[in-house]
Amino acid sequence: MKALVADTHSAIWFLAKSPNISSIARQAMRDATDIGEPIYVSAITLVEMAYLIEKGRLPEQDLTDLLNELQNSSSNFELVPIDLAITQILRQISRSDVPDMPDRIIAATAMYLNLPLVTRDGKIRATNLTTIW
Repeated sequence: MKALVADTHSAIWFLAKSPNISSIARQAMRDATDIGEPIYVSAITLVEMAYLIEKGRLPEQDLTDLLNELQNSSSNFELVPIDLAITQILRQISRSDVPDMPDRIIAATAMYLNLPLVTRDGKIRATNLTTIW
């Protein structure tokens, strides 16, 4: 498997070795890691995680684990900033198809990088974006 983009929950579940991630998604992420390909995460993932922690829906440890991966030079996880190009691509993703802004930004990141997106999100998977689940 080549490089890919992981959405927020996929990154969390992969790092936590959670049974919530599908076996296909887990294997795709393992394959990328095994051959040294990057697993990209959007900067909005960190913002979304901070928000979910504040709401009591996510433990602080999940954010700590992802930050540790992003700061580890031997990790395959790489942060993708939200920039002008991703903002322009975001406009190609209909708000009626993917109403949640963080999800749209993550989908736009995958479109910009021309990589598959690992996501359980049914609304994103219903678009023409290449997804893995």
